[in-house]
Amino acid sequence: MLWSRAGFTGKSGGMTQNIQPQRFSFSLNATDGKARTGVISTPRGEIRTPAFMPVGTAATVKAMMPESVRATGADILLGNTYHLMLRPTAERIANLGGLHKFMNWERPILTDSGGFQVMSLSELRKLTEKGVTFRSHVDGSKHELTPERSMEIQKLLGSDIVMCFDECPALPADRGRIAESMRLSMRWAARSKEAFGDRPGYALFGIQQGGLERDFREESAEALKEIGFDGYALGGLAVGEGQEAMFDTLDFAPDMLPTDKPRYLMGVGKPDDIVGAVKRGIDMMDCVLPSRSGRTGQAWTRRGQVNIKNARHADDPRPLDEHCTCPACRNYSRAYLHHVFRSHEIISSMLLTWHNLHYFQEIMQGMRDAIAGGRFAAWEKEFHDTRALGDIEPL
Repeated sequence: MLWSRAGFTGKSGGMTQNIQPQRFSFSLNATDGKARTGVISTPRGEIRTPAFMPVGTAATVKAMMPESVRATGADILLGNTYHLMLRPTAERIANLGGLHKFMNWERPILTDSGGFQVMSLSELRKLTEKGVTFRSHVDGSKHELTPERSMEIQKLLGSDIVMCFDECPALPADRGRIAESMRLSMRWAARSKEAFGDRPGYALFGIQQGGLERDFREESAEALKEIGFDGYALGGLAVGEGQEAMFDTLDFAPDMLPTDKPRYLMGVGKPDDIVGAVKRGIDMMDCVLPSRSGRTGQAWTRRGQVNIKNARHADDPRPLDEHCTCPACRNYSRAYLHHVFRSHEIISSMLLTWHNLHYFQEIMQGMRDAIAGGRFAAWEKEFHDTRALGDIEPL
């Protein structure tokens, strides 16, 4: 267990105190069907679940100041081991005081292990039992990433939640490839746990693999539970299989994991993906979509997606969403947002990204309230019914 280390002894008023470090913990407060709401407690603050984690790939959520990200309702950010190890390097960040200080974000940070990016971005990848050697997509330099090195990098960064190093094949893939990859990931999970060590206040999450195969997911879950982790992620989804196949897998895969630990679905997703995942028992998610969409003129609203680049917005005085309280909707018209996007002004990315992150966090708060009140099904129906109206009529 993470908290097997004894507390230290101190003196206070002549009395001896046994002072324990603050624990990483998860409290499940309410359920409604499989949907869950609770709180993850860390020394850097609480994370309300279900939680959406904005992605700060290179120590920044693109087009956003950290205080602006916090203002949208985000409790935690995601950083990227692969990108930060390449530049500016984990060692440099550590020498400058760690990732929280470096990027001016004092709340919790989760870092992924780098395994997915090695698969999707790097060049000339060579996979062995030891780990992966690859050439950087930035400058072609050669690197090696192993479970031990991934744990070292994430420790240097000061990540509050550390992810095991894993291998993730793209789907579709044959059963033999999926089985081989999953079992390698489980061996790497054991090595990650050993390399992580005993670090009070920090957490290590294992990653379930197995593609869309129920038996491989079960085998992976049993291996991870035997090793023992502070939380459990579902990897190997949102990698090309489509929403229907992903939901089919989520109908059974989260149930294989401990109920008293957080469950994190990696790399998801669109608003209806998020709602469907929470419905099936997921507590945490991350995705680049809100910020990437903002930079490409896409706004997500209650009634679906708005392409602000379209000419029909050029004379539209309405906000993106009249019910939204973000700065973009409070202070600017669709006509203005259309103008600054078409003019390639930086404020376009800033305002649209802020709106998108605000909307995603609004979804999370709506689900937390609905689950706590035992009305998740009604909330979900209203969510889908409103989106089905589309953005044709005035909001």
